[in-house]
Amino acid sequence: MSILARPAVATRVARTMQRLTQLAARRSSGPGSAAAWRARLPEYPGDTGELTVPTAVAPARVVVYRPKDAANPPVYVNFHGGGFVIADIELDDALCRMLAAEAGVVVLNVDYVVAPQHPFPAPPRQAYEIVRWVAEHGGEHGWDGGRIVVGGQSAGGGLAAAVARQALEEGGPALALQVLHYPPLDLATGARDKRAAIAKPMLRPWMADVFDSSYLPDPRLRTDRLASPAHPSDTADLTGIAPAFVVTAEYDLLRSEAVRYAERLKKADALVEHHDVLGVDHGYDTKDVDKAREVYALIAEQVRRAVGPSAPSDS
Repeated sequence: MSILARPAVATRVARTMQRLTQLAARRSSGPGSAAAWRARLPEYPGDTGELTVPTAVAPARVVVYRPKDAANPPVYVNFHGGGFVIADIELDDALCRMLAAEAGVVVLNVDYVVAPQHPFPAPPRQAYEIVRWVAEHGGEHGWDGGRIVVGGQSAGGGLAAAVARQALEEGGPALALQVLHYPPLDLATGARDKRAAIAKPMLRPWMADVFDSSYLPDPRLRTDRLASPAHPSDTADLTGIAPAFVVTAEYDLLRSEAVRYAERLKKADALVEHHDVLGVDHGYDTKDVDKAREVYALIAEQVRRAVGPSAPSDS
């Protein structure tokens, strides 16, 4: 076992990664800065605000992206990536702006709790409670809490899948769509036992050691259906789960597990589409703006179809 897979060591490395990410975000410019993420897709300027959503885990800060000229818009709840460790919601700023503009939804970009401070099952439980809060209180904010989409990139896609699973098991809320964008869906299988289509994929085994051991320090929990719905040990009937749009990257180390889950969803009549982005690796959209714009447009189209048209504003 790698030394980085030891929870105590993984925790120290994860905290260092968090500090470095925070320092990069505070810079006025340069890679990783909040300003750099906000500069992407400038054709979508965005209209944002913030609110705090109460949950049993911890209060969650949410950045709200408002669509233009829409009354009672549907809601897209977004969960960012970062290995369940990095709390950087600015990563998805461009996606959130584009979805608000192109899909006519109000987008809630969630600053959810992360490990090692909040290990599993805190993040998926908080994510579900946030979505449930939207269903119950969305009308108070002028949103349609009856038309909700959940989605996420990387770890956020795993959380979106976990939200959909909890909604199935706990009787709601009803979800119009789950968007799973290059998600990790099998944390029970070690990264060294996974295979990518290229020799050196972006996700390296040492990263998985740090992320997985911080998020799930008890290996016995790694087969839990909220962490590993693509693992063979999860055989529950998924009939009735929210329909899914699954997006994978051809060279991604996580592609195979997402494909397996897409096939499982298809058997439950819950797969809207599986779209494989060719010639790219995990996190491609953070580096390739043109490819990001292309795939974000596909996501926006699926969201529009799922929630239907928003009513124009009378103002």
